[in-house]
Amino acid sequence: MRIGVLALQGDTREHLAALRAAGAEATTVRRRTDLDAVDALVLPGGESTTISHLLREFDLFDPLRDRLADGMPAYGSCAGMILLAAEILDAGAAGRAATPLGAIDMTVRRNAFGRQVDSFEGEIEFAGLDPPVHAVFIRAPWVERVGPGVQVLARAAGHIVAVRQGPVLATAFHPEITGDRRVHQMFVDIVTDGSTSDDQ
Repeated sequence: MRIGVLALQGDTREHLAALRAAGAEATTVRRRTDLDAVDALVLPGGESTTISHLLREFDLFDPLRDRLADGMPAYGSCAGMILLAAEILDAGAAGRAATPLGAIDMTVRRNAFGRQVDSFEGEIEFAGLDPPVHAVFIRAPWVERVGPGVQVLARAAGHIVAVRQGPVLATAFHPEITGDRRVHQMFVDIVTDGSTSDDQ
C-alpha cells in the first residue's frame, strides 16, 4: 500500500517522516497522476482556504472527492480535518472559502480555539491509545456535530478533536510534529488492514 501526502501547502515533510516511521511507503501528491498512484491520502495542516483553492487550481478537488466517496482511506490533521468535513462553519471569505470534501459526516468550525497566539498543547485521552496523546493545537478547529456513523476518538476542553468514520481519520491537532507516531500508526493500520470498521 502506498500512502500519499497532499503537498500543495502545509507540513508535508513531517507527515512523510511519520508515515515512514510507521512502516508505510509514503510519497507526495501534487497532480492527478500522483493521486491515481496512491491507495490512501493524508491531508496535512496548513491553511484550509489556501489548500482548498489549490486543490481546484491543480484540478484535484473533484478527483479527490470522488476517490473519497469510493472509499479511499484518508487522514486529515487540522486543516485536513476541516476539508474532510461535510460542513464547515466560518469557512472564509466568499470566493476563497474552504470547500468541504464530505468524507466525514461532521460539522467543523475553523479556527475554533482562537488565533495563532491562542495555540496550545497538552495531554489528551485518545480512544485505543494508552498513555494519552500529547496534542499540539495551532489555530485549531473543533467538531461541533457528528453523524451517527462517526466515532469520537478524543476531546479537548470539552470539544471533539479526533474522529473516525470508516477508513477516514481526522484530528484537530498535529501529531506529526510531536514525535509520537501512534496516530499515524493507527492510520497505516487502517490502510493496510483494509478495514472500514469503527472498532479500534
